Amino acid sequence: GFEPHSTLRFALWGAEEAGLLGSQHYVDQLDADGILQHAANLNFDMIASPNGGRFIYDGDMATAPDGSAEIEDLFIGFFEAEGADWASTAFDGRSDYGPFIGVGVPAGGLFSGAEQSMSQDQAESWGGDAGQPFDACYHDACDSIDNIDPVLFIDMARAAAHVTEAVALDPDLARDPRETPDP
Repeated sequence: GFEPHSTLRFALWGAEEAGLLGSQHYVDQLDADGILQHAANLNFDMIASPNGGRFIYDGDMATAPDGSAEIEDLFIGFFEAEGADWASTAFDGRSDYGPFIGVGVPAGGLFSGAEQSMSQDQAESWGGDAGQPFDACYHDACDSIDNIDPVLFIDMARAAAHVTEAVALDPDLARDPRETPDP
């Protein structure tokens, strides 16, 4: 019974750490019509950090294209309905959504933390160890499948699935291919 209004395209990018090379190449090869065919970009990078939290990209920041705040609201609604604490995180182009917002594609997503240390307030909210990195193995050899929080992973994956479905079913996200994006 699932009939999306929008076509879903799942992409796994390579070379993010070397400068968003995969996602930037993908966006660079799109023409104006190709860009407009992207109703939204959902970014799920690092969603199971071992000392992690539930961060949502802040879609109402000035750098976020129109539609990004609505994506953020979908994530907020999911976590609040679950009774799960969450926090906003910078929407600064640090991950593979960056090239998409650079050409005006609405975006949003989840992040569980990287090399920064967890605050005392965050530890009280999410559990975890204050003063320790969200992921002590970030970009190190120990960054493997054994270095995740499986409970957080399920929480974040459920939120990702919920918002992916909501975006796919939303006819208001259809973009008119005759319009020119505001980069």
